[in-house]
Amino acid sequence: MTEGEPRTRTSQLLSVVIPALNEAENIRETVHQLMACLRSEEIPFEIVVVNDASDDGTGQVLDELAQEDSAIKPVHRQQPRGVGRAVSAGLEHVTGTVVVIVMGDRSDDPLDVVTYYRTILQGYDCVFGSRFVSGSRVERYPPFKLALNRLANKFFQWMFWCPFNDLTNAFKGYRIEVIKQCQPYRACHFNIFIEMSMKAISVDYRIAQIPVRWYGREKGGSKLLLSRMGRRYLGTFLMVWSQWFFFRDDLLADQNANVTDRT
Repeated sequence: MTEGEPRTRTSQLLSVVIPALNEAENIRETVHQLMACLRSEEIPFEIVVVNDASDDGTGQVLDELAQEDSAIKPVHRQQPRGVGRAVSAGLEHVTGTVVVIVMGDRSDDPLDVVTYYRTILQGYDCVFGSRFVSGSRVERYPPFKLALNRLANKFFQWMFWCPFNDLTNAFKGYRIEVIKQCQPYRACHFNIFIEMSMKAISVDYRIAQIPVRWYGREKGGSKLLLSRMGRRYLGTFLMVWSQWFFFRDDLLADQNANVTDRT
């Protein structure tokens, strides 16, 4: 956890954003498990699911879910696809004060969403889930992807002088003020998750890192193409790192001004 005492907050609406590309086999169960867990914990919520121009019936499933429960808000995108574009579209539709990004393949545990929400209500600005700290649990992670993940995250961690060791993980939580200050997000694909993380780190938000459970998908195929993502991760890193390294004083000044405006 970052230094500094967190600010205490009262109960607030949770917005869960789920990007979904060809997840007809997974998205119904993902949403149902989330709703059951959040309601059992008496957490007020909305779930914004973004259909990223799917062609497998995902859109129809989302419309059916929305008819079943008003807490489900489907957003239908057209081409070009891209998980970054889908996340950005979902963020435009949230109305909550706490935002959590969840993947649509049942890889993230709903109980960890509850922990994210409560951690932010304790006063933290962001929660970064790590699959690689004590107390975490990882199942069915392909060995080659795992090796690349650890190399990339060690590089990002070293370059930003930060304790967070799973910056590429999509599963994170933010106060809505963090989202608004760090926008616009320019990444169109999986690199949006390091863009969101690194922009939050750049301006010294109060960030908690907690262990999470992660389960490799059992249905459908992965949308992460390593052959294409290398240059995108590198480009996003160079963009955000250069801003942090050369203009950190300006970023902090903007953050302090925003905090003053809210008080």
